[in-house]
Amino acid sequence: MQSATSDYSIYRTLVSQLMQGEEQLPSLPTITLDIRRALSDPAISLTALARLISRDPALSALLMKHASSALFRQTMAPKTLLDVVSRLGMAEVGRITMVHSVKSLFTLHSAGHKKLFVQAWERLVIKASTCAMLAGLLGTVTAEHALLASLLSEVGSLAVLSAFRNDSVTPSSELYDKLCSEYSQSLGIIVLKKWSVDDNYIEIIRNTGNWHSSPGHKLQLLDMVNLALYHVSKAQGTEAQLPPLQELAAYQKLIAPQDHIDDNGELSLLSNHRADILAIAQTLR
Repeated sequence: MQSATSDYSIYRTLVSQLMQGEEQLPSLPTITLDIRRALSDPAISLTALARLISRDPALSALLMKHASSALFRQTMAPKTLLDVVSRLGMAEVGRITMVHSVKSLFTLHSAGHKKLFVQAWERLVIKASTCAMLAGLLGTVTAEHALLASLLSEVGSLAVLSAFRNDSVTPSSELYDKLCSEYSQSLGIIVLKKWSVDDNYIEIIRNTGNWHSSPGHKLQLLDMVNLALYHVSKAQGTEAQLPPLQELAAYQKLIAPQDHIDDNGELSLLSNHRADILAIAQTLR
């Protein structure tokens, strides 16, 4: 088995190749590019957009799930793609399309790759769903905007797997986590620049996990991402590495009763909606 030092050497080589443009990271699927192009056209109709989306059955099903989820409390479930697009709105359709693309982009080359991807995706899904619920409850940004920002903030963690795609040895979960901690931020920035996403998402990558800094006095997208990351990290047993919730710059922007902390040191706002968070997560699996 390769040593940890050898594994790190492979990854450093990958990063060097990426910076020089020698290594090909995944590009966005054609359907995603077509939808993004359509959404940038002010003359696009809901009917035309629904027709375009229908070319991808998996995306259509995901959008249907979202439109029927806890984020959109409606008495009548949508029955057609046109209903879905009308309920979600074009901006949300664009964001969910990106979520769908992220999950489908990273090719799995072995059972070991699949295991690491499933573990990473599950953590990202719970974090993104927590972020979406928090945004929905606080009302400062849309839930789907928060969901996508949270997911994209760690896209580099998925890209880390590319370092081993031509290698017969898959890193252990512990080594993979260590690699993500060290390299996912820089690789995530490279990926998002390749995809030409909004610079705001790149800035969020740069500041995710920075507990003590938050610009402005009002809650922003970054605050939602960091509050969600904090709660998921706490739930995963990394509590010893975390400051008390009260010390977070994002927390200090909350006002009563949103800032109430339960007996577990978590926001009651989130612990009281755990079932809804899990319902959102189910739409992403």
